[in-house]
Amino acid sequence: MKRVKLKVLGISYSQTQSGAYALILVEDKGERRVPIIIGGFEAQAIVIKLENLEPPRPLTHDLFKSFASEFNISIIEVMIYKLEEGVFYSRLLCNNGEKEISIDSRTSDAVALALRFGCPVYITEEILDKAGITITPTESEPSVDTDSDSDSLFETGGSKYDTYSDEELYKMIDEAVSTEDYERAAAIRDEIEKRKKTDR
Repeated sequence: MKRVKLKVLGISYSQTQSGAYALILVEDKGERRVPIIIGGFEAQAIVIKLENLEPPRPLTHDLFKSFASEFNISIIEVMIYKLEEGVFYSRLLCNNGEKEISIDSRTSDAVALALRFGCPVYITEEILDKAGITITPTESEPSVDTDSDSDSLFETGGSKYDTYSDEELYKMIDEAVSTEDYERAAAIRDEIEKRKKTDR
C-alpha cells in the first residue's frame, strides 16, 4: 500500500456547512490538496498550534500531549487509511519505548495531535487519488496559506485592525488569548506580523 506524506496548509471557513471549517492538507511533494470538514473546537485546536498561541490553560490536545509525555508515550505518525461516505478515518501509531500500538482516531484530532508531537501525517495513494484536488492557476481557492504575508486562517476583512496602534494591538491580543478568543487573536497577530514586514 503506497502512502503519501501530507502537511497542513491551513484552515478556512466551510462554504458548505454552517459552523464548520475546512482543514486543508497538501501532499508534501505535489500539488494535490485534501479538504476535510471539521468542527469548530478541532479547528481552534489546530489554529492555536499553527499560530503558536499559548492558551492560559491547557486544551484537550495539550493535556493529551502532557499526559502521554509523562508516561514516555510518543506518536510516531498519523495515517489516514480509509474514506467512507465522505468520512476520513485515521490511526495514531504510538510508541512507549517497548512496543508500538495503533489507535483509531478522528482525523481532526489526529492532525491536532500530530502538530503537537511533531510527527508526520500520511494518506494512502488510493484515498489521495479519490479525494485530492489539484488547484490550477485559473482556479480560486481559500486563503489558507500560513506563509503568506496577507492571508489569515480566519479571514476578518483585512483592515479591521489597521487603525489601532501597536501598543493597542499587543494589549488586544493578550486579552483575546486570556478569554480564549483564538480566532480574534490570530487575526490581530496577522496585523502585527504584516506591520513588522512592512517596517523592514
